[in-house]
Amino acid sequence: MNILYGVPGEGLGHATRSKVVIAHLLEQGHNVCVVSSSRAFQMLAANFPGRVHEIRGFHLAYRQLTVSKLRTAALTLRTAPENLVVNFRKYQELLCDFEPELVISDFESFSYFFAKWRRIPVVSIDNMQIISRAKLDIAVPASERGNLTVAREIVRAKLPRSHHYLITSFFALPVIKENTTLVPPIIRPEILRARPSAGQHVLVYQSATTQKDLVAQLQELPGQEFRVYGFNKEETHGNVQLRAFSEQGFIDDLASARAVVTNGGFSLISEAVYLHKPVCAVPIPAQFEQFLNAAEIEKLGYGRHFSAITPDNLRAFLYDLSGFETALSGYQQQGNELLFAQLQQVLAGVQEVLPQR
Repeated sequence: MNILYGVPGEGLGHATRSKVVIAHLLEQGHNVCVVSSSRAFQMLAANFPGRVHEIRGFHLAYRQLTVSKLRTAALTLRTAPENLVVNFRKYQELLCDFEPELVISDFESFSYFFAKWRRIPVVSIDNMQIISRAKLDIAVPASERGNLTVAREIVRAKLPRSHHYLITSFFALPVIKENTTLVPPIIRPEILRARPSAGQHVLVYQSATTQKDLVAQLQELPGQEFRVYGFNKEETHGNVQLRAFSEQGFIDDLASARAVVTNGGFSLISEAVYLHKPVCAVPIPAQFEQFLNAAEIEKLGYGRHFSAITPDNLRAFLYDLSGFETALSGYQQQGNELLFAQLQQVLAGVQEVLPQR
């Protein structure tokens, strides 16, 4: 089957997950063409030479640690007309030698628009759709209700009326909409191959590096070693080691960590849960999806959910590690096999309704 795969360029989480699915589709004999932007395009192009095409994507604008809705909207509106022209010109180029029969989108808009323009089915594979297609089982405080409303509206508008929605999640929720299936998180092969061990360090990851006092906060626990990623430099400040980006180094530090401190991002939390590592989640404000992930971590007993990294919060988290480890020992996932089986079933259904060539 000819498949157009859309991957957003913001961050590398989407690209890392999509890379696993794209490789699987190619192994199954499908012809896959990928569209993406920014850093995700660069990463995917290096892994799938000749199959990845660059488009223009949307970007999140940060004000300190918070995603600024106003700045993001202004940036989107300012660049949208040119982006649309560039992207549809790219799609017209693609049509010269590639006729997609299906679009798979990891929360990427322009591949979806292309599918609707060409009247071909769309399959959604992402974690965001859980916000609107499942019944949440957490208490949403008043301070988060506005963020939930905004998130639901964005998610509902993103890929409406798709053929099927495969939602990746480390927690189970009741599905409330049709054509929707929950599957375990996508785990990259490097994590599947990793052998977890019980080291003494805590892995810390912060993607928005505007928390200037992070090192000082961690130094308040001098007896605990912290290995910090996100600042992309090599420095040692007593018990705090800043690490430059290294994929293998990060995986090694994750697999051997006693615990993980991160924001509410889905990818790292999913990998930590898969490796049975307790998680201290501090979501970026105004991102409800991150709040949801952090709240579920605490609800399941896999770790703690805090609004800020402070010495007292870290002490409270580390004090309860044995209880979190016990809860995590009950988490079971057979790699990506369930996702691949469900995807195969969905593709078979699409194949049945496609016109014969």
